Amino acid sequence: MTITHVPVLAGELIDALDPQPGEIVVDCTAGGGGHARLVAERIGAGGTLIGIDRDQTAGERFAELAREVSATTRFIAASFVDGLRQLRDEGVEADAVYFDLGASSMQIDAWERGFSYTYDAPLDMRMDRNQALSAVAVVNDWEERRLAQIFRDYGEERYARQIARAIAMVRTTRPIDSTLELVEVITGAIPTPARFAAGHPAKRVFQAIRIAVNDELGQLDAALPLAWEILAPGGRLAAISFHSLEDRRVKQFLAARASGCTCPPDLPVCVCGRAPEADLPRRRATFPGAAELQSNPRAASARMRSARKLEGSA
Repeated sequence: MTITHVPVLAGELIDALDPQPGEIVVDCTAGGGGHARLVAERIGAGGTLIGIDRDQTAGERFAELAREVSATTRFIAASFVDGLRQLRDEGVEADAVYFDLGASSMQIDAWERGFSYTYDAPLDMRMDRNQALSAVAVVNDWEERRLAQIFRDYGEERYARQIARAIAMVRTTRPIDSTLELVEVITGAIPTPARFAAGHPAKRVFQAIRIAVNDELGQLDAALPLAWEILAPGGRLAAISFHSLEDRRVKQFLAARASGCTCPPDLPVCVCGRAPEADLPRRRATFPGAAELQSNPRAASARMRSARKLEGSA
């Protein structure tokens, strides 16, 4: 299968990052390389583009990109937490850092990876195919209560308990090994009207399992402070997310750095001495425009937040 990567919010990301010739930019989620190519074109031969990704396929894509651009390139095969920690320990100061969170198009469209509920494939969903935990283990080995919790917390699934109970019942007689087997169990566990509501009935459960397999929220919580730490004063940070769980974390992280004094309002003078570390060019998230939504329906749930690190910030 030929997989074409269409970067989401590409123009908006470039506007937020404003990459300049000669700068150092870190792409924390190299993926298919769509955003990376646009950044590399802006920073030019004097610039350095560092890509990070735990998916081996992303490394292959990045190597292709490296041969086609004039910028100096480097790829770190690791989770973005480990990659950013490595850059911090090396003393790298980046002019821009960005994330394109969630599963990439190349992962979803590679049916054998088991990310999609529209193809019949082995239950996998690992971004790093060398890690031990996969979706088949989550579905077949985790306790019913734990499954219900991740369906509710990571998928915001209304019928989390019913679906977890149905999975637990089926696996007493046979393992659930494939994506469409899981879809069948999910569909059978929810009321008939809900099967025909907006969106695929398995969408939220698949999202929850994928997040659990790859520890996506834990990774994001650990990565954002590291990204901010390696960002040079005046540097820009941006993150594109695809669901409220990711977006809320990015929003809260940036808002905390943009806030100044935290003293009670009834104090006559500030005693905390806290100054803002970030400037937020937009208080609200940036969403795709009508033209992008028409040409790339997968962009529908995307939103981006960005910030600039103020001069004098540590």
